[in-house]
Amino acid sequence: MNNPSKRRAFVQACALTIGSTIVPRLDNQATAHDSHASNRSQRFSISTYSFWQFRGPKVPIETCIDHAARMNFDGLEILEMQMTDSSNSYLQQLKRRAHSNGLPLCGFSTHQGFVSPDSARRQDNIKKTIASIEQAYRLGIPTMRINTGRWGTIKSFDTLMENRGIEPRLEGYTDDDAYKWVIQSIEECLPVAEKCGVVLGLENHWGLG
Repeated sequence: MNNPSKRRAFVQACALTIGSTIVPRLDNQATAHDSHASNRSQRFSISTYSFWQFRGPKVPIETCIDHAARMNFDGLEILEMQMTDSSNSYLQQLKRRAHSNGLPLCGFSTHQGFVSPDSARRQDNIKKTIASIEQAYRLGIPTMRINTGRWGTIKSFDTLMENRGIEPRLEGYTDDDAYKWVIQSIEECLPVAEKCGVVLGLENHWGLG
């Protein structure tokens, strides 16, 4: 190896050999990275509410499902008040539409109001919420959004929004009264939610939420 030309040839040969073993490894790492990217942990879903027009004809949920799938969202939340029917046949139709598009139904957004001194009114909202839980179950949706409700002392929703969702309490009652009504009402819904395997999520919205 004292000959300089032979030493150069040896180094070049080693470099080529090492390079040929490193390149495939880098290729494998790139492939693994691409695979990891396709299985990313951060996923994005959208609500049917996002496709709902403020003016003009309302967009059917079926169309919302198609739009969400075409836009490559990872999941879709259904806004209950957009539904035109509550029959099991209709629910299965929506479920089938989502399945055909390869789009998981990941959430169910509902509306109820437990902030009322009227126990009969609260009971009506409890029954409504339980019915919504059962609908979520039939749709195969694992999570459901619920609201606390509000005092209702501001009648105009636009005015309520201008006031940042804050409104006066009913005369003679406190927030502690309202929290008690809300907690008791939600507790009555829990046995059905547990039976159906539906997780209830309290929305941080106007009202007590």
